[in-house]
Amino acid sequence: MNKEKLNSKYKDLAEFYGYRIPLNEFFQCSLSVDCVVFGYHHNDVKVLLIKRGAEPFMGKWALPGDLMYPDENLNCAAMRVLRDLTGIENLFMEQAHTFGEKDRHPIGRVITVSYYALVNIEDYNPKPHSWAKDLEWHSLSNIPELAFDHRNILSGAMQKLRTNLWSRPVGLNMLPQKFTLNDVQQLYELILSEKFDKANFRKRMLNSDFITPLEEQQSNVRHRPAKLYKLTDNLNPKS
Repeated sequence: MNKEKLNSKYKDLAEFYGYRIPLNEFFQCSLSVDCVVFGYHHNDVKVLLIKRGAEPFMGKWALPGDLMYPDENLNCAAMRVLRDLTGIENLFMEQAHTFGEKDRHPIGRVITVSYYALVNIEDYNPKPHSWAKDLEWHSLSNIPELAFDHRNILSGAMQKLRTNLWSRPVGLNMLPQKFTLNDVQQLYELILSEKFDKANFRKRMLNSDFITPLEEQQSNVRHRPAKLYKLTDNLNPKS
């Protein structure tokens, strides 16, 4: 079918559906994925940022993200982007939000699906790859100016994390494999910006199925050794 006939067909279909633009113009929109990787280290929650080595926003800090190929599905695109820009592979991620404001990208219309992941920083050694010029973990209390609308994407992922923290053990992926109840409370207080009564917090955590006690205690500590726990196996995406 030649271009003239094809355009006529698109116009006829648009009229049939009652659209105000030709049908083919609906398909002139790009999809992208952005990855929000939260890490926990030394009682501080951080996010992994790359420094862009390409336009637009060259030299600006940004979330690891890129356009999605036409033959990719969303999950594969998110894993590819994170691998290609940071070298991180086999990381469990899940969708957070979708961003579709019409002027988000200076080149054209782009709809972004954000993913978020939670890691213990000591378990990973990311390095900048491809057009990522640099890469750093940034404390959530000191985020630099970000490219595009990435600050909104970061805020959305943080809200998603806070919403899921009590209903699912998502935050525990940020701790070492073995941890104390005090470690869990410090993490929750930091993420939620809220202080909890020690006894009530421990009761709530122990009554959940999030954690499993170990027959082990802390070692090489000056205070009384605390009991160690682990994330329940069937709730751990890495198990």
